[in-house]
Amino acid sequence: MKKEVLSCEEFIKREKAKARKLKNTRWWRKQLERGICYYCGKKVKPEELTMDHKIPLSRGGTSERINIVPACKECNNKKKYLLPWEWEEYLKNLKNRNRS
Repeated sequence: MKKEVLSCEEFIKREKAKARKLKNTRWWRKQLERGICYYCGKKVKPEELTMDHKIPLSRGGTSERINIVPACKECNNKKKYLLPWEWEEYLKNLKNRNRS
């Protein structure tokens, strides 16, 4: 069986298409109905939540349920392309700065 080789752009395009399909599923609607940002835990109107890849597509993440979470726009914009452990480090540094 020959393995398909995709360029980075092709991979991201394919994964974004998968994410768009997931947005129309019952599973994603349930995520939104909870109205809670995965990152900050704030209660948010469901229409204000965005779909975020915990491991960004640009860093090798995929559009699988295990990698997709609802996030408020503020957290999603701040997180950008960070990996989960980089995001945790960012938050820790932010808390330490606020204590000073």
